[in-house]
Amino acid sequence: MNKSRVLGIMATATVVVAGCATSGGATTVPTSTPSQPPDSSAPTAAPTPRYVVPAAITSAGRIVWCTDVSYPPEEFYAADGTTAQGSDIDIANEIGKRFGVTTQIDNTGFDGIIPALLAKKCDMIISGLSNTPERAAQVDFVDYLSIGEGIMVPAGNPKAIKTTDDLSGKSVAVQLGTTNKAALDTINAGFKAAGKPPMDIQTFQADTDAFQQLNIGRVDAYATDAPVLVYYVTQNPGKFELVGALIEPGPVGIAIRKEDTELKAAVTQVIDDMYTEGLMKQIVDKWGMTNAVILLK
Repeated sequence: MNKSRVLGIMATATVVVAGCATSGGATTVPTSTPSQPPDSSAPTAAPTPRYVVPAAITSAGRIVWCTDVSYPPEEFYAADGTTAQGSDIDIANEIGKRFGVTTQIDNTGFDGIIPALLAKKCDMIISGLSNTPERAAQVDFVDYLSIGEGIMVPAGNPKAIKTTDDLSGKSVAVQLGTTNKAALDTINAGFKAAGKPPMDIQTFQADTDAFQQLNIGRVDAYATDAPVLVYYVTQNPGKFELVGALIEPGPVGIAIRKEDTELKAAVTQVIDDMYTEGLMKQIVDKWGMTNAVILLK
């Protein structure tokens, strides 16, 4: 969907507007409270804050995230059907904790997720969103992982899909508004130019719905990001397989409105700290994404 840039595959197997604006002054969040010096009359330097959080976030007491909660293991609902979980949710929660505020996930359709941010229906986006030139023209990004994408087929690969050339004349399910869909469109244009039968590209609002089309046998293949593919293969032993090789993975990032420069700086510092502390790797490992993503540091 997520939204990497080039079609490829792993070889290894409600809207709440209040508090979303982030303009205005900033509140600092120190990492610790300094102790009183022995000589209280001696001048002391003020502690340097670790994160400078926009005052609007602090006063609201929460960060509202636009997230398409249909993309396991990055974001999906727990068995209760209401609790969002996944690697992106863990990252969002960590940012909220370090900012001293709560985390609110606003389930937002992926094809409208950037317009929702620009309309200030949320403070930021975390949703496996690929940092592409087209998207970067609209919003700023704080990248946190590099992810590729690919194709999944039924076990045994009955249609013998080994490379993207083999998708000619096949039916493929994919989510709307994603770079996966854009990659399939590019491949289809090549088929048409070469006089080959195009793919039947079937699009769906939720990535989980696209997956279900393959699950019930209505399409020949399903296109999405590598972590999602690995998740479904792992969760359904012997039912699906991945084809091809991971090609040109690209960065995914947290999207922030361009005017929210203080917020971007604070989020960048959190992501840097999460890498330094090994927490980003812990999250990736926790959700079974170790062989499906590339850490940036």
